[in-house]
Amino acid sequence: MKTCPICQQAYSDDVEFCARDGARLAAEVREERECPYCAERILKKARVCKHCGHDVEPMVKADTAAQTPSPAPPERIIETPTAEPQGSKPAAAASRPPAAAKPPQFQIISEPPSKMKFVVIAVVALILIIAGVWYFAQHGVKKGEVKVNPKDGLKYVWIPPGTFMMGCSPGDNECYDFEKPPNQVTITKGYWLGQTEVTVGAYKRFAGATGRQMPPEPDINGRPLNSGWGDEAMPIVDVTWDDAQAYCRWAGGRLPTEAEWEYAARAESTAARYDDLDEIAWYVDNSGRQRLENERIRKKEDQADFVKRLNENGNGMHEVGQKRANGLGLFDMLGNVWEWVNDWWDQSYYQNSPSPDPMGPTSGTHRILRGGSWVGGPRDIRVSLRNRRNPGNRDFDLGFRCGGELDIP
Repeated sequence: MKTCPICQQAYSDDVEFCARDGARLAAEVREERECPYCAERILKKARVCKHCGHDVEPMVKADTAAQTPSPAPPERIIETPTAEPQGSKPAAAASRPPAAAKPPQFQIISEPPSKMKFVVIAVVALILIIAGVWYFAQHGVKKGEVKVNPKDGLKYVWIPPGTFMMGCSPGDNECYDFEKPPNQVTITKGYWLGQTEVTVGAYKRFAGATGRQMPPEPDINGRPLNSGWGDEAMPIVDVTWDDAQAYCRWAGGRLPTEAEWEYAARAESTAARYDDLDEIAWYVDNSGRQRLENERIRKKEDQADFVKRLNENGNGMHEVGQKRANGLGLFDMLGNVWEWVNDWWDQSYYQNSPSPDPMGPTSGTHRILRGGSWVGGPRDIRVSLRNRRNPGNRDFDLGFRCGGELDIP
């Protein structure tokens, strides 16, 4: 048996809510008091006496009012209909706990990226690619690394950037005035340089590709030095400065500057020669069948007799790469044949040349030659020696090698 806590109406145990006031039924509570009208015993919580029918004030409310705080404002109650108990009147809707409030829903609208964003991304990517290529060009190749240029088939050596003293070497008493004063030079970018002088075979490849004629065959007083250009491992000679520059451009490079040439020739050595002269160079004393004492011969004989002596001894240029290489793996930087470089000649240039990457005078009448040749004596076979010729000159000991920022895979 259940009793309504408000109106004291009794219900069976299977009824959950009071049909009169909708309160939830509970087991009968026997906290009683006396009805003020009929003196019969009623529950303390009763509002109506079940004996006399008078409305009475419930004592629970009075007892608890002082003990409990004022109730909070009522929350919104969602009422749901309940099933009517069989054999009874319809029950009022019962109170239910309020449903939990749902969080606010936000609609995410995706906005397509603007064209400017794509442009910025593309520019940044391009900058990164260029930076990567530059970094690899500067740092991805090791000092002295050798690669074959597929254009001309010759080997090229990687020369890293660095600083050196250009001009007359310390302790060298044979320097000319135009090798002075020594000046500090910084090569700020690495570059490629031919491991050897350009050969006859490579020049033939160039001539065939461009339709140029081979230069005149070299001879000294009628004695051929490379008859019919038959020995393709010999250095090419009898070329003008323009011929040399045209070849280097075809091969993907250029003629080296005078500073680049000397920096590579020294290979971090401060000496006048990077090793023993006879070990590294072909010059007049050792370029023939028998050894000649150049200084003694020149003092006793005039130029005509000197040339006659050279012819009789079979002196001449030699195939490239036969002598010992320098510290960077470059052959014949001294001796064999003179090498055209890019700069114009100015004998006083060292007095005011810039330190970083000097390019030489902006104009002139002669171009510079470096390295000496098989005709020269020891004084002419030094890394600081400078020489000059009219750029249109050809001679049996004028050759070249290429360098620069070649694109070698």
